[in-house]
Amino acid sequence: MRPLLALLGAAALLSAGAAGCGSQASDLPVPTRAQAAQRLAGAPAPLAALHRQSGALLDGGEATFDRRLAALAGRPVVVNAWASWCGPCKLEIPFFQRSAVRYGKRVGFLGLNVDDTGEKARGFLREHFLAYPSYTDPDERIARAVGVRTGLPTTVFYARDGRVAFVHQGQYRDEAQLRADIARYALRS
Repeated sequence: MRPLLALLGAAALLSAGAAGCGSQASDLPVPTRAQAAQRLAGAPAPLAALHRQSGALLDGGEATFDRRLAALAGRPVVVNAWASWCGPCKLEIPFFQRSAVRYGKRVGFLGLNVDDTGEKARGFLREHFLAYPSYTDPDERIARAVGVRTGLPTTVFYARDGRVAFVHQGQYRDEAQLRADIARYALRS
């Protein structure tokens, strides 16, 4: 009986120690607008232009979106397709909030609001600050053009040469998975 109690006690201590020993990225608070601005200050001009439009919902269609991608030529870009009505989008958005601030001086981030109403999307962005703009895509033209095939969320990684390097269909299960994809498909491109 004592060995079992000792084992259970050790397991409890390890569990408590693991929970209290450092914090996981997904446990960190989402940066505020002011914190993001401070940490992204000094970004190269094309990326600073994105940061100036933090949290904005932009219209303009496929041509405007393509011009933005062209303005980011030579830099890797991560495009996250989302909608205010998408439950998995809401679950993964903190990962993008933190990652955009963490990598925003080296990687361009863009949102793509798919098949959504403008007012609901703006409400979503008021609740979930993003350190980058999102483009409206009510008819899903941009989404189809960039590689979104089935459902949301979807994340598209562009290499420095402007080619699609990878399309991640579905929700990121944790922030470590998103960061691994950023390292693999954006930072190494």
